[in-house]
Amino acid sequence: MYKNMDTKSLLKATILKKLKRRGKWGKAHTSFDKLSTGIPRHLRGEAKEVGHDLIKSGLLLSKPTSYGLEVPLNPKRKDEILKTIEEYLPKER
Repeated sequence: MYKNMDTKSLLKATILKKLKRRGKWGKAHTSFDKLSTGIPRHLRGEAKEVGHDLIKSGLLLSKPTSYGLEVPLNPKRKDEILKTIEEYLPKER
């Protein structure tokens, strides 16, 4: 699919793009467990690992709830998020 790209960077951009497309910024959040939906089964474990890395790096915020971990995109890091998406998932012609 994408040549010369490492899987983690591609997964990172895919997760960020998915949340951006759904408008999950700041207070609008989604379940952490939903981050790996739509990703091939053999990469789902790695996708969850990338999700934790995104939280540690501050691109995703974490919101613990009684029913599980919820995550939105960090609006303060919007430029960095958009740059990451564009770098690894350029718009197709």
